[in-house]
Amino acid sequence: MGSEGTPRPNRVPEAAELKPDAPRARAKPPFAKPPAAKTSFAKPSFAKPSFAKPDPAKAPPTEAPAGPTRREQRAAASATLASGVQTLTVDPDEAGIRIDRFLGARFPQLPFTRVQSIVRKGELRVDGKRAKPSDRLEPGSSVRVPPLKLDQPTDRPRSASKIDGDAEFLRSLILYEDADMMILNKPFGLAVQGGTGTVRHVDGLLEALTGPDGQRPRLVHRLDKDTAGCLIVAKTRLAAATLAKSFRSRAARKIYWALVAGVPRTRQGRVSTYLVKDEPTDADARMRVAKHGDEGASHALTYYATVDQAAQKLAWLSLKPVTGRTHQLRAHAAHIGHPIVGDPKYFDVENWELPGGIQNRLHLLARRIVIPHPRTGQPVDVSAPLPPHMAQSWNLLGFDAARYDPIVEAPEA
Repeated sequence: MGSEGTPRPNRVPEAAELKPDAPRARAKPPFAKPPAAKTSFAKPSFAKPSFAKPDPAKAPPTEAPAGPTRREQRAAASATLASGVQTLTVDPDEAGIRIDRFLGARFPQLPFTRVQSIVRKGELRVDGKRAKPSDRLEPGSSVRVPPLKLDQPTDRPRSASKIDGDAEFLRSLILYEDADMMILNKPFGLAVQGGTGTVRHVDGLLEALTGPDGQRPRLVHRLDKDTAGCLIVAKTRLAAATLAKSFRSRAARKIYWALVAGVPRTRQGRVSTYLVKDEPTDADARMRVAKHGDEGASHALTYYATVDQAAQKLAWLSLKPVTGRTHQLRAHAAHIGHPIVGDPKYFDVENWELPGGIQNRLHLLARRIVIPHPRTGQPVDVSAPLPPHMAQSWNLLGFDAARYDPIVEAPEA
């Protein structure tokens, strides 16, 4: 656990500590402490004394007015965008942000699915070139945004009770918090971001925690709507950029728990495939196994371990994804013939009946995450408890959540 914060007292006991791999000659330490930032000190300014008589009609000199806040920038950008083409400049603190996340932050009233559609259709240009939603932006880059009809923001302020209710709900989910980040225990069924027909989601709820300066907590990664567990939220733009880099460099370690149909013959194994979306334009489309070189296919690597089993009917799997593809764990579990119980997209076992007492809900939990702290570089290690429907299944099957998890011994790459 990093020194910058402490976990909430109502956390469940964590699984066994992660064991670091043996050092490799070419590998970088997983939690390397970033170099200390250089602090610059401006030289004091000594103005010459003025002997002119003060003019009472004139106000005393003041400091140069501060620039617009982030909220004011978003409002101005939205007004311009609604009327025509706009060219946005990437700020230094937005370095490394994905294009779709950049647009989502600048235009919060624009649905995320529409943001992705704009990029896919080539309507957006970065320094004059087409880009993909996952491309990262560099400071000073010019982002040309096409004319769009945005949902007009309402002039009615949100009620104080609504804001307080959302804030209280989010705080009830906090597993870890400090000045730079939070780790939430996302419930089953709560979407992380908005989309068609999705009104209530984590990204929208985070508005309730917006500070007086317009800074609001930012999502760092995503979980599927029906996946419960650890979700990291950054409190500042700098923390968001640093945490995102940890995910891209695979410095973050993630462990998931799942209940699957059947029991794998190999108790610990490795699943390495290429995955591609069935429908490229659908953000939540089903993923299928593809061949290397297929258009849109990305490599996906997962390690798994069988923790416990109920006869040959069900198995408790612990999963360690090395890559982070859409629906990766769900697609990989189905690929090896052991789909996750309650998965509406990937569960396809003939003549399989759900055991009595087990709910037909996705049994997938983002159980544990270990990530370098965005400021100190020290590991922050947090575990999430089983959601109610999975806790019910674990009790019914006699699984002990405190049992040793062998996935910690799996490789990291």
